[in-house]
This record gives sequence, C-alpha cells and structure tokens, in this order.
Amino acid sequence: MSTAPTTDQQDHPEQAAEHDVSEEQRDSTVLNLMLCDGSGFAWSVEELARTIHSRIDAVDAVRRLEAAGLVHRIGEFVFPTLAARRADELGAGAI
Repeated sequence: MSTAPTTDQQDHPEQAAEHDVSEEQRDSTVLNLMLCDGSGFAWSVEELARTIHSRIDAVDAVRRLEAAGLVHRIGEFVFPTLAARRADELGAGAI
C-alpha cells in the first residue's frame, strides 16, 4: 500500500492532518467541548459537528461516548453524565 499523499492531501494538508486523528482523540475533543463550556446546557449534535468540522466524526464520537456511559443523548441533544463531570473535576485522566 502506498503511503504517498493523495492529490486531496497535497492540496489541503490541514484536512489530511484531521484524518490522522484517532477515535480516542475525537471522543476526547467532543467530551471536552461539553465539559469546558461550563454552562450545564446540552449541545446539539449539529453544534458539535460545526465545532469539529465533521458531522460524521461528531455522530460517531457521540455514539461511542454514549456507549461508554460518558454522555446522555436525548434526540439530537447530548450532555455529559454526572460521572464524566465528576471525573473531570477530579482530574482523572485526560477525558
């Protein structure tokens, strides 16, 4: 398999770099967005998608975080669970 960058990667290196981000990093980014805003309000999946510049990545991250018990989802809205908030307060790892 060739490791040479595709034409799209050559034309848009910042987009190519986004594809190198792991699922864990994307999940962490999405969860941190919700934890760091401090508002206590839910985010829409669409807001998350606009913030991280990818609807697919936002939907996938929310699905994984929900499966892990770190976010609650009500329709198009998501918010961190109490456990995720408490772990963040305690500085338990890089959430």
